[in-house]
Amino acid sequence: MEQIKVLLNDDEIPRQWYNLAADLPSPPLPPLAPDGTPITPEMLAPVFPMNLIEQEVSPQRWIDIPEEILALLTIWRPSPLFRARRLERALGTPARIYYKHEGMSPPGSHKPNTAVAQAWYNKQFGVKRVVTETGAGQWGSALAFASALVGLECLVFMVRVSFDQKPYRRLMMEAWGCNCIPSPSKETQAGRTILQQDPESPGSLGIAISEAVETAVSDGSGQTRYSLGSVLNHVLLHQTVIGLEAKKQLEKIGEKQVDVVIGCVGGGSNFAGLAFPFLYDKICGANIEVVPVEPTSCPTLTRAPFVYDHGDTARMTPLLAMHSLGHSFVPAPIHAGGLRYHGVAPLVSHAAMEGLIAPRSYSQLRCFEAAVQWARTEGYIPAPETSHALAAVVDEAIKAREEGQERVILFNWSGHGLLDLASYDAFFRGKLTDYVLPEEDLKRAMAEFAGHPKAELHKEG
Repeated sequence: MEQIKVLLNDDEIPRQWYNLAADLPSPPLPPLAPDGTPITPEMLAPVFPMNLIEQEVSPQRWIDIPEEILALLTIWRPSPLFRARRLERALGTPARIYYKHEGMSPPGSHKPNTAVAQAWYNKQFGVKRVVTETGAGQWGSALAFASALVGLECLVFMVRVSFDQKPYRRLMMEAWGCNCIPSPSKETQAGRTILQQDPESPGSLGIAISEAVETAVSDGSGQTRYSLGSVLNHVLLHQTVIGLEAKKQLEKIGEKQVDVVIGCVGGGSNFAGLAFPFLYDKICGANIEVVPVEPTSCPTLTRAPFVYDHGDTARMTPLLAMHSLGHSFVPAPIHAGGLRYHGVAPLVSHAAMEGLIAPRSYSQLRCFEAAVQWARTEGYIPAPETSHALAAVVDEAIKAREEGQERVILFNWSGHGLLDLASYDAFFRGKLTDYVLPEEDLKRAMAEFAGHPKAELHKEG
């Protein structure tokens, strides 16, 4: 019988997180205040607990995972590594396609890998309530789940277009005891300002972040903190259990070399979680192509400049060195809500500037075609976000077939699409359309960076 999955025992779960910042060829650029001065840990204290701030700024390569967090992670980790043999046969490719199945978690995505860590660290710090934003609802449901496990109150601002498109995500959050509010809302000054300008605003992650941060810092009791599901260093750090497990599993099945590593990218967390441990190998000389995939409607890595910009619309967050479409950018309401963010994680952006990764963008229809092909061969129905990685996987497999070369392709199956079936219905009914960001919109966004400090890497050697 053909082996299609590789399992690890509970005691084989990684006991440390990997920090790519320790190994980048040039040092990461620090977050800045609006006047261009570096942000200090103390300046972040009203937003995050200090134990997470320490991880955010840490230069250490390896950071120990507390035993209590490991106990929470083992509810669903280690996650299985699958070989997609049925897709291989359908494509007639000599490539061997493997995927890390992150849809096995209770919320159905990779997001709980950092949600349980953040919830635990907040609880240890004495925080009573966490507040966050969510796009498609995967991060919001993950933090709601994690908060229920450790005993925290949880408030989520959900981008309105996804709030309307994906009601079952909201119900998941409520099942775990969370309060979910559509954003922009009347609950915050940031939300009220947007609604005054556009009462029918579909919302954006940038707007929802503004509302969540405002809620956290305006709590006079000091018992509320903000929690972020992507972008920041400590979030990406927590996700590296994915790639570290995958390395063990590939070794177990006898694979000595991975040729291509693929993940979809919005803020960058699921991509980084799989890719960063392999980027370490690439920095050390391994011949690996690492491919982040994003929507053509929100082409941050493929078309946006590397700049200092705010992570939110109301400019409450520090200036981050990243690829950005502008903090006021409101993307088209495509169904891959988790990829509709104007910026990309600073560490992912930095890796792109160093030439360590090779970004691509795909249209919505192309991604749904790949998702349906996957469902009809491998069985699992992917989230719209995951379908972007699948589109690249199919292309790489066909390329291997055309060149007659065996390749090992690894990608992150970041979440299931069982709560996204309305988007499949729209695809089957011919109601989905492609959207490519117009060049004039990109140029308009560039005006937002006037007056910001320049983001320049200081390469050594």
